[in-house]
Amino acid sequence: MHANTQLVSFSVVGLSGACRNSQQSQHLEHETSPDSDLKLQRQRTEMGTRSENGDHHPDAASDTESVGSARVGFSGPLSGPLGVGGGRKAGTRRSARFKDEESYVEITLDVRDDSVALQNIRGGDQQETALLARALEKRSAATFGTHLSSKFRHVSQELRRMTSSKRFEKVDRTKSGATSALQGLQFLTKTVGAAAGSGGWAEVEARFQTLNIDGCLPRSKFGQCIGMTGSEEFAVGLFDALARRRGIQCPWLSKGELREFWEQISDQSFDSRLQTFFDMVDKNADGRITKEEVKEIITLSASANKLSKIKERADEYTALIMEELDPDNLGYIELYNLEMLLLQAPNQSTMMRGAHSSNLSQLLSQKLVPTKETNPLRRLYRAAAYFLEDNWKRVWVMALWLSICAGLFTWKFIQYRHRAVFHVMGYCVTTAKGAAETLKFNMALILLPVCRNTITWLRSRTRLGAVVPFDDNINFHKVVAAGIAVGVGLHAGAHLTCDFPRLLHATDAEYEPMKPFFGDRRPPDYWWFVKGIEGWTGVVMVVLMAIAYILAQPWFRRNRLSPRNPLRRLTGFNAFWYSHHLFVIVYVLFVIHGLFLFLSKKWYKKTTWMYLAIPVMLYACERLLRALRSGYKTVRIQKVAVYPGNVMALYMSKPSGFKYTSGQYIFANCAAVSPFQWHPFSITSAPGDDYLSIHIRTVGDWTSQLRAVFSEVCQPATADQSGLLRVDSEIGGDGNDRGLPKLLIDGPYGAPAQDYRNYDVLLLVGLGIGATPLISIVKDVLNNVTAAEGADVEAAPTAAAKKKAFATKRAYFYWVTREQGSFEWFRGVMDEVAEKDRAGAIELHNYCTSVYEEGDARSALIVMLQALHHAKNGVDIVSGTRVKTHFARPNWRSVFKHVAVNHADQRIGVFYCGPPSLVGELRRLAQDFSHKTTTKFEFHKENF
Repeated sequence: MHANTQLVSFSVVGLSGACRNSQQSQHLEHETSPDSDLKLQRQRTEMGTRSENGDHHPDAASDTESVGSARVGFSGPLSGPLGVGGGRKAGTRRSARFKDEESYVEITLDVRDDSVALQNIRGGDQQETALLARALEKRSAATFGTHLSSKFRHVSQELRRMTSSKRFEKVDRTKSGATSALQGLQFLTKTVGAAAGSGGWAEVEARFQTLNIDGCLPRSKFGQCIGMTGSEEFAVGLFDALARRRGIQCPWLSKGELREFWEQISDQSFDSRLQTFFDMVDKNADGRITKEEVKEIITLSASANKLSKIKERADEYTALIMEELDPDNLGYIELYNLEMLLLQAPNQSTMMRGAHSSNLSQLLSQKLVPTKETNPLRRLYRAAAYFLEDNWKRVWVMALWLSICAGLFTWKFIQYRHRAVFHVMGYCVTTAKGAAETLKFNMALILLPVCRNTITWLRSRTRLGAVVPFDDNINFHKVVAAGIAVGVGLHAGAHLTCDFPRLLHATDAEYEPMKPFFGDRRPPDYWWFVKGIEGWTGVVMVVLMAIAYILAQPWFRRNRLSPRNPLRRLTGFNAFWYSHHLFVIVYVLFVIHGLFLFLSKKWYKKTTWMYLAIPVMLYACERLLRALRSGYKTVRIQKVAVYPGNVMALYMSKPSGFKYTSGQYIFANCAAVSPFQWHPFSITSAPGDDYLSIHIRTVGDWTSQLRAVFSEVCQPATADQSGLLRVDSEIGGDGNDRGLPKLLIDGPYGAPAQDYRNYDVLLLVGLGIGATPLISIVKDVLNNVTAAEGADVEAAPTAAAKKKAFATKRAYFYWVTREQGSFEWFRGVMDEVAEKDRAGAIELHNYCTSVYEEGDARSALIVMLQALHHAKNGVDIVSGTRVKTHFARPNWRSVFKHVAVNHADQRIGVFYCGPPSLVGELRRLAQDFSHKTTTKFEFHKENF
């Protein structure tokens, strides 16, 4: 026998919920079943001793315990009973301590009416744990109660499972990576439930009252009840795991059982969350996760996060996880394996935090959080000052335009106030003539913002861009259109409802001064005014303007009407395009209307043609130039790729002498779809490339027809190609020989993004297809940085020459998209940047918003799998590129903070392209950081 024979005692220490506050050991009596009077008495026994070779020899054949009149043999120490009393279904935790002279072995159990789960083991060694497992297993074979013995059998199985592996060791939770990972596996987030507590339960309880059927909640409604909408399959899996733990087999929950489920998923302890997630994977509740169960949870997580490509490759990713967590090829993994993988995986939120923690702390001390100004006058003054500082270009242009309109209206108003016609028609005629004068000015002005070649030349070749907001040319076009609508309303309304009726009802004396204008005979009726040249031209113009104005509204132009609405056929981009070209008829009628005036007979007083002459000639030259230029700029299609997300990429030859800047766009025309329509698309290739490329998203009738035409000549993509359909022509050959439609281009034209060369540092933000102009900028920055590195090796040029050639030295690109397939659009660019950007000049951040935020249990396995795959193969499982993908939407304040701490006292160009929904937030952040830090952010936007 070994010299140190140890006495091991088993004591029960009650624990409430997730807390581990030891209470006083109790000597309790428990009924094992309601039909029996068998009671378990407290007893202590002495363990056997160990021999020097490690074998264990019991002291006695068995010890006994009184249970009623029967005596049941058992092996192993016991101090106090192990059971559940009171009939309460909610579980409690029992802590069993095995005491040596100076050490303890503490085992924490989660004991419920229908299950016993091992929570934790502290101290001791594997031999002691295995010893207890055998002791409890022997006890479970006894006959003192089926219910309690099944619990002991469950505990013994878990203990033997814990000691069966040679790799049994606790994971270090003090490491930096583990600290943030401990916050993961949240079943309740800001999008699921309200809060982990009574407030959250109140909302769940309210939903239960609505969804229950005869007082029970069906399994299919569990996700909706707890607020886990959008991932019903995952919610059902969670329901099944919680039900298995409690032995619930029916697909219904009472209100009390739902409360128990809620308490467990809202438990904030990491052990509880880890166990719940493990139970979801462990379908047969044997404490081991097989390969098939791993594949099932990967498929479930991929479906919940709308990652179809991960779902298709579930077998490959299952093998990757089993290879990492089951190196001994046992065919299963266990709880501690899952914990180790979770706590050691890189955390997404730490990717942006580098070696600038001190700078970040300094920045946080600068009161970035906005403070509420109590004085309303100061608050108003500050808001006005911020507005003027950021919008002074728009303000002075709008002020000048309004001043001119007001001046013209006033001049004509006063002029007719002193004419004889005023005594007959009164202020109606002065209002009509004042509005007419503003109409002449605005009808001329509205053509200038759409003279794209002129604006591009002014933007690129002059310094007017410093004071004129060329980026807002289309917005100004819309503002002038609104001014025309107001002018038409005042002019036509005053004439039709006031001037003409007053003239018809004038006395002979009042009509006498009107004879030189309306004739010796008084107009007989109202129809006389309408059927004249002045009348019918005005009416037709109003009708045509109304049609063009209505069909230009986003509701009609983007075809947002219900499919059942009969007017849907009359809407869309085609309707907008054709109706807008009615302006040719409108301008002809406008000139005719201005030549046949009732109250002006001298030619030099008929000034309509004077207003229109120069703008119309300029616009006509623009259209003529476009027609001539597009005629010889027929391009050869070199490659066509149809991608997921209704996107098609066209790669074409670059016409001779075609020069452009990243961020600019071209117009494309395909006669096979429509010989008249030209549509704008951002250039996605870089100026240094020997080809042109555009990416087109199918959002309307014209783009849908264009995709259909090109898809007819495409073939399914091979395994080594991206996209769904592709066709590749020989470079330098005529792609049209392969039956590809003929394509004409016109451009390039200026856009807000082309000003990126004015900044040393860029912050590029693209949403969905809005990344197209920014991709060209990224490629251009990469090409110039790479060229600069090569030039440095050969001959170091002067700093002035470098800045003159290319000023941008750093770029941050944030691309946010909703679909996993979208990353295929620019996969080649992403990989090229990752391969060639050795200096780290470009920082790429991809965000997939279909994946739930970091820390959400629904995306936990995707995060683990992403870390494993990227570490082994260097490829992201979501994007298929070398750039690691972030999940959910970015925290834009953190993004601006990240850039600001890296570039103090510098000017940052912020370029955004995407839907208008994000414009307000990005503009406010740019203003906020510019005013409260030493970094100045200048915001530029391009909406589509």
